[in-house]
Amino acid sequence: MKVSAVVAARAHSLLSFPFTRTRSSNFKAGSLLFPRFYQTEKPNGVVACLGSSPAKTLRQILDLPGVHQGPACFDALSAKLVQNAGFQYCFTSGFSMSAARLGLPDTGFISYGEMLDQGQQITQAVSIPVIGDGDNGYGNELNVKRTVKGYIRAGFAGIILEDQVSPKACGHTQGRKVLPREEAVMKIKAAVDARKESGSDIVIVARTDSRQAVSLDESLWRSRAFADAGADVLFIDALASKEEMKAFCEVSPLVPKLANMLEGGGKTPILTPFELEDIGYKLVVYPLSLMAVSIRAMQDALTALKGGRLPPPGSMPSFEELRKS
Repeated sequence: MKVSAVVAARAHSLLSFPFTRTRSSNFKAGSLLFPRFYQTEKPNGVVACLGSSPAKTLRQILDLPGVHQGPACFDALSAKLVQNAGFQYCFTSGFSMSAARLGLPDTGFISYGEMLDQGQQITQAVSIPVIGDGDNGYGNELNVKRTVKGYIRAGFAGIILEDQVSPKACGHTQGRKVLPREEAVMKIKAAVDARKESGSDIVIVARTDSRQAVSLDESLWRSRAFADAGADVLFIDALASKEEMKAFCEVSPLVPKLANMLEGGGKTPILTPFELEDIGYKLVVYPLSLMAVSIRAMQDALTALKGGRLPPPGSMPSFEELRKS
């Protein structure tokens, strides 16, 4: 159904109200921190935000109080499951996409073209905004501009760009190396220029891997520089403590911060959404949950089949449920 102008105006006026946990009755299950009054039900039951473009919708989420969760997807089906669960946005994980598409680790094997093709299938499958993993832009500043423009055409609401050298890898692994300061900042400026040239409002998420590659002070310096260069969201990967996370959120306080809750033993402590909100984060992403549980479920199913048994009925949806997914 359409949302009336009166309801839309009321939603807009309430954006300035601070979020408090006592307002939990206003939030829909699966979305945690998104007010009911700012949602509209589509015919298929999906809750979507108001907005004329995916990027504008994502910016509206960033303007809302609270912290907002976004699980990682790696193909169209996983993205639809995220949407059907009631989340307001998702993001693409290069780690998971490399595993799903190529069966290879996240060490620079997957290309710009493959990421773009997989990403376009994802954005076309859902109506919620999708933040795309743009790796390190796949080259120099000119390549970054091409990458940003390609992700805009593919329908992404945002793009994550990092400062690792090629071949890049997961930021929580050993031996990470980053570009020199000046080159890293120039890449973010190139992304901002590409957005202006395209007439787009795509959200630029500037990521630095310099915490593990260099030092905490270096990662804080780069975050400030990225904000000054025009980044919309800041992201330091592999922060090692709650104190480091607090120090990060004090940098450029008007620019939203993204937390990466790497499941299964990353460098960063796993905190609840409420804890992350208290620290000062705006977005929190979960990069491996769907891929990891999918792998374990497939392994268990294959073990059962090899033993001459079907997987237990409770471990998989019915055929009718599969058809509706």
